[in-house]
Amino acid sequence: MDDIEVDGLRIGFERAGSGPPLVLLHGGFSDRRAWRRQIDDLADGFTVVAWDAPGYGDSADPPETFRLPDYADVLAGLIDVLALGRPHVLGLSFGGGLALELYRRHPHVPASLILASAYAGWAGSLPEHEVQVRLARALRDAERPPEEWVEDYLPSMFSDGVDPETVDDLVAMMLDTRTAGMLPMLRGFAEADLRDVLPRIEVPTLLLYGDADARSPLPVAEALHAEIPGSQLVVMPGVGHGSNLEAPDTFNAHVRGFLSFLGSPPA
Repeated sequence: MDDIEVDGLRIGFERAGSGPPLVLLHGGFSDRRAWRRQIDDLADGFTVVAWDAPGYGDSADPPETFRLPDYADVLAGLIDVLALGRPHVLGLSFGGGLALELYRRHPHVPASLILASAYAGWAGSLPEHEVQVRLARALRDAERPPEEWVEDYLPSMFSDGVDPETVDDLVAMMLDTRTAGMLPMLRGFAEADLRDVLPRIEVPTLLLYGDADARSPLPVAEALHAEIPGSQLVVMPGVGHGSNLEAPDTFNAHVRGFLSFLGSPPA
């Protein structure tokens, strides 16, 4: 675990392994700890870097005005400072939208994209009414201690058959959520509509979803698949939104297979 300064913000990250670089972008209500099983498994063949987004984990809180393009620019700065060249970029949920925004603003950075349980931003993937309901609920919760709202979100994060220890791992991260990190991420993602970048993606792209995902259901996945040229869509049976936590072996196998087929990214 380490941290560096990027664009005036302290950014926490974990780096492990050797080989082609793979950057991991967590979703909301979590931090780099969400990728423990991916780091442990994939570091034998990849240089794996998992960051804490600004306002989460060991990273400094961003300004209130921070929005998705700002996260993408800081991420590009981190990749540059760590001299990762053109990494493969894997993002889950919010992290998937961030990967798309990174491609929009810095198209020559990602060698490939893996979008897990992802959206083209809430505005780009969900009906307007649903966006407003989610945002209003989350903004109310941001003003309360996490202990008062964490349990309410859990049913939408996993399938009914999830291991209790996996739920406990997510709860531990959710309880560490800070209002200063939660608010700009929520507002930025609610506003984001990334549909315009999808047809312009020219790098290999894997879409990885669970068929029991209640937060980014299969129509969201199918819409992205239809618009991203040459994309691959893999659906994991019986898996919910937090697919990397709930089914790590299956998740990792799909990631490894996709990246191994691509080989080393270009310099």
